[in-house]
Amino acid sequence: MARPAEDYSQISIALDASLWDEPTTGIGLYGRKLAEALEKAGLRVRRLGARRAGENPRGDCSRTVYFLAKLAPILSNLDEPLFHAVCNFNLPPARISGKRLVLTVHDLIPELLPQSVSLAYRLQFRLWLSRSVRVADKIICVSQKTRDDLIARFDVAEEKLAVVYHGADHVDAVPTPDATGLAFVESLALPEQLVLYAGALDARKNLEVLIAAASRLRAGGQPVTLVLAGQDWYGSEEVAARVSRARKDGADIRSLGYQDESIFYALIRRATVFAFPSRYEGFGLPPLEAMRLGIPTIVSTAGALPEICGDGARQVAPDDIEGWTSTLARLMASPQERRALASAGQKRAAQFTWNETARRTIDVYQSALEESR
Repeated sequence: MARPAEDYSQISIALDASLWDEPTTGIGLYGRKLAEALEKAGLRVRRLGARRAGENPRGDCSRTVYFLAKLAPILSNLDEPLFHAVCNFNLPPARISGKRLVLTVHDLIPELLPQSVSLAYRLQFRLWLSRSVRVADKIICVSQKTRDDLIARFDVAEEKLAVVYHGADHVDAVPTPDATGLAFVESLALPEQLVLYAGALDARKNLEVLIAAASRLRAGGQPVTLVLAGQDWYGSEEVAARVSRARKDGADIRSLGYQDESIFYALIRRATVFAFPSRYEGFGLPPLEAMRLGIPTIVSTAGALPEICGDGARQVAPDDIEGWTSTLARLMASPQERRALASAGQKRAAQFTWNETARRTIDVYQSALEESR
């Protein structure tokens, strides 16, 4: 039986909007889609800390200065009794009288894969997250994996923690590219069949395994076109070097860089197979989006990917080049297996909606507010 609708119109919260005006990332998308779903449920949401958008933009002030030095006095003068930081930290340095603080932790990548980020960011991450988990009244983890990692590495009371998954149904409403966008996609002259990776091109994403698999398939007489769509990130220089070497040997690998939302999802819809070999994910939104769109998907067995994708995606160990090669070869050659996997993926992805994310997040808010009485 469906849960009856509740009246949340009396709840007003302040929300971390620090990534509102930035190029879309998984965390930025989470913040925007969560805000939309909260408002749809009836909450009033005040957005704080975006460069220009929202009710309290920070202007030219850096994010670090805004959240460490300016946020506390701003919150003290607002009516909202609760502030939700959505970016792993972004909480003020100390508790604020009369305010409840909620934190979303997405992953512990700088702790678990230190080689995949800069030293400066790793130190900043540890210091700021350590402080944030201390001052937070409640902490939302985006997966059970992230919850377990947080408990293992930080001194945090388990009763503070709740697991709340992302939604994936936002892809249903993504607009198709305009005429200029469609012309760009057509200009790419993509083949009818292709393997797509979509996401940041950083060291953690383990793209070398896809590049190696593409090279092996070509050498074995079953060439594939591998398309990489996403912005450069820490370690992307090595990815570019590997792509260049593979292309010189004849592999058809195309790096398209960062694309806006409509083209990004248009590329996913064009894929024959979506491949995501990441060495760690706190959630893993791109493969879930591909599954929602009915694209047969392969993910690694690392991080939260098995937890999120379940039996809706094929799973291969991140370092198993032969496994990736054979799984890609089999799926590319079998329309029947692709149809079965696409169906399983859609069924699995249907369980992840932003309405449910909002409902469970509101439960966390209510728990935090009740504890303050």
